[in-house]
Amino acid sequence: MIASMTAFSRKAQNEEWGNLTWEIRSVNHRYLEPHFKLPDALRYIEPQLRDKLKKYVGRGKFDCALKFVDQGRSNTTLALSRDALAGVLAAVSELESAHKKWAKLNPLEILQMPGILLDPAEDREYVARAACALFESALGELSETRLREGAELAGFIHQRLDAIDVQVAEVRRRMPEILGNQRQRLIKKLEELAADLDVDRLEQELVYAAQKADVDEELDRLSTHINEVRRILGKGGSCGRRLDFLMQELNREANTLSSKSLTADTTLAAVELKVLIEQMREQVQNIE
Repeated sequence: MIASMTAFSRKAQNEEWGNLTWEIRSVNHRYLEPHFKLPDALRYIEPQLRDKLKKYVGRGKFDCALKFVDQGRSNTTLALSRDALAGVLAAVSELESAHKKWAKLNPLEILQMPGILLDPAEDREYVARAACALFESALGELSETRLREGAELAGFIHQRLDAIDVQVAEVRRRMPEILGNQRQRLIKKLEELAADLDVDRLEQELVYAAQKADVDEELDRLSTHINEVRRILGKGGSCGRRLDFLMQELNREANTLSSKSLTADTTLAAVELKVLIEQMREQVQNIE
């Protein structure tokens, strides 16, 4: 599957110790360009966040903002390690189940156990771990959004490719008639200019004119590029740059077709091709 580079994700976590909220916005960019806005106390986790981001995305500009609202514990308030406390309580529950006469454990004794109370540094690490985990959750949501929008972009491009196929087939169908009419016009014009014509010379000129007007190669290359675009869309992954290159090649062939045009119909077909290609190119800019 292909991914769009434009997406948004928001994840929040509310706990006794405070509230964390991540907002991630991404837009198209040639390379991977992340920007983090973090609380001063958590700036040191930015390298970890960058590493996590690289696992999910290949390129794009990302604005990642973390808001942390501390519940404002005073210096006399005890901070508990909820993980350590849960482990102790589970062990106590198991012991009580095995020994019915087990004496009730004094809460003050639990507080004295190693790892139950957090010092300020441990408290900050706990918040940092929670922020990293929540960031990864937000990245997962962002990736899903990018893939959904990427699928919509692929559908849009497939529609334009089908329309280009129709134009190419119509020009190909009409080319023998167009070249035949061009030949008759040239013969008539030459007959009007001179009574005595060198037949061999006339044939050479007609062949030369037909070669200049022949667009079989351009039509073949258009079809080849269309098939390659479809193949890349089917393969998925990070393919935006390759698709952008193919849009340039498609546009080159459409311009050549326009320059060789002999009738208003083929000129209009070339213009329609360029419109369709430009529509695809604008969407391709947003594919990772």
